[in-house]
Amino acid sequence: MEYGILGPVQVRHDGEEIPLDGTKQRTVLAALLLAEGGFLPDTELSWFLWGDRPPATLTAQLYNYVSRLRRKLGPSARIDRREHGYLMRTDDSSFDLLCFRDLAAHGQSAIGAGKYQEAGELLRQALALWRGPVLANVCEYLANSEGPPLEEARISALAGRIEADLAAGLHPQLLPELTRLVAQHPLHERFRAQLMTTLYRCDRQAEALSLYDQGRRLLTGELGVEPGPLLRAVHRAILSCDPRLDRPLDAWH
Repeated sequence: MEYGILGPVQVRHDGEEIPLDGTKQRTVLAALLLAEGGFLPDTELSWFLWGDRPPATLTAQLYNYVSRLRRKLGPSARIDRREHGYLMRTDDSSFDLLCFRDLAAHGQSAIGAGKYQEAGELLRQALALWRGPVLANVCEYLANSEGPPLEEARISALAGRIEADLAAGLHPQLLPELTRLVAQHPLHERFRAQLMTTLYRCDRQAEALSLYDQGRRLLTGELGVEPGPLLRAVHRAILSCDPRLDRPLDAWH
């Protein structure tokens, strides 16, 4: 069995997708999966389904959703009732979030070890597991609660993959992607620092400095803070043509 939440919630068995009955059933499955084998209290599951307006028949409805889910999944998954909650065990089934975390962790470790080509490949594999916006077809309460930290993990892996590619000398190919990412995430300082480094390496020093000034105005205007240490360090390095700009940002000391 293959479980996926990095996009629309889905279950596949022997390559075939198992149809789920609707938003509520997908929400129950996703919440159980996100508990990662731990206990999921009725109160938490209720919040994911109905927010602060649960129905009077809360316990009965939860029981019905879980019973139908058991029938859909068959013996490959065990969903056990505990006092005031549920616990799901999936045995040897795959779960895309756990695969993503494993690949991303190994990729970041490879960056730390200076194995940039290996790191780039591992992080590319991790990012390829994302099929679209995370938890795309569940109740808004679950999506709003659990979606942002998962998206932050994706952004971190993406920044790591770009770092590995920069270390491998792929800055000309990265320029369009980084330009788009800075436009999409204007307050993300690491993407901005990576784009400044890329522009500098492409002999576009003036544009790199302009990008810093633009970022500083955004940060002070919207958040009331000055650029962080990394962004300031890259700015100073560009002004002085520091040879560290040819090295990975993670290797700066």
